[in-house]
Amino acid sequence: MKVQYGDACLSLQQVYEWTRKFMNCSSSVTDSPRPGQAHRVVTSEVIEAAEDIVKENSRVTLNEIVAHLYMSHGSAHHIVHDKK
Repeated sequence: MKVQYGDACLSLQQVYEWTRKFMNCSSSVTDSPRPGQAHRVVTSEVIEAAEDIVKENSRVTLNEIVAHLYMSHGSAHHIVHDKK
């Protein structure tokens, strides 16, 4: 099939995976959501809470903001440094 269809051809592993899903009564070829840490969106409430923490103590660290607001370092950095 690779000769006929080239790179557009599914891998054998992908064919086996889809076959297994269909045999288990799945009707979708998309991936199911995986367990893990939930995604948090930076909302105006979170931004205000971070601003309040910084106003209370201007020498607060990103680690302290992260621990207090239960957010990722990237989100905290975005709020503190990239907010316009």
